[in-house]
Amino acid sequence: MIKEFNLFSLKDKVVVVTGATGVLGEAFINGLASANATIIIIGRNEVVAKKRAEDAKAAGCKSIYILADVLSEEDLMKAKASIVSKFGRIDALVNAAGGNVAEAVVQPGNDVFDLNISALKQAFDLNLFGTILPTQIFGKEIAKQGGSIVNISSVSATQALTRVLGYSLAKSSIDSYTKWMAIELANRYGDKIRMNSIVPGFFITNQNRDLLTNKDGSLTARGQSIITKTPFKRFGNPDELIGALVYLLSDASKFVNGENIKVDGGFSAFSGV
Repeated sequence: MIKEFNLFSLKDKVVVVTGATGVLGEAFINGLASANATIIIIGRNEVVAKKRAEDAKAAGCKSIYILADVLSEEDLMKAKASIVSKFGRIDALVNAAGGNVAEAVVQPGNDVFDLNISALKQAFDLNLFGTILPTQIFGKEIAKQGGSIVNISSVSATQALTRVLGYSLAKSSIDSYTKWMAIELANRYGDKIRMNSIVPGFFITNQNRDLLTNKDGSLTARGQSIITKTPFKRFGNPDELIGALVYLLSDASKFVNGENIKVDGGFSAFSGV
């Protein structure tokens, strides 16, 4: 007799998504809705957050939105209390808050010994501590019954990308944090709670649009260089991250811990030659 599996279902799982009002956040919400998750949308843009919660509910899912800054411990503690009060538990966390900071981008004519240190720190804090703080607060609830935490890394964590120093430093730290925390969680909780990350290649978002495309939609020189080094010869579609996300949140990945799943069209594998 063949045993039946429903490995990719997230039915009745309460999933918190930070950065849920961004471009990638929208794709994540769509994917979670298709897997029947209960979706907690966390972001700072109330108009967008409310609309995405309404769309998730229209798709047949339970969903609420909470306005919170991922760098505010007070905001996150209030969010946790609200979620637990309404749903009784938290099963998973998607740390999607992050992105580049315009002032931290090093322009071609800038002196590399005159970097905007304040902006670099801002980019670093947003991406790294914007992942660590939600994990600290929501992770305690996940550990009570077990579940999954998914971080968002970047191809810039392992390959030097010009101009985006603060972002690259933070994403390199995300890789280190993902592995470190995955092991520490396993040492303390066994196989109850796991942490992994998705490593997106290049997707057009609000933070990188001006770096990769011109006002008329054509590619900048940087955008063209990226396409040249991507074997698929295109940018990714945000929906193409959904499969990796649902896999890492669901029982399909129950024995996966501390891994970085690349979704980059072959960018990382290609030497350029």
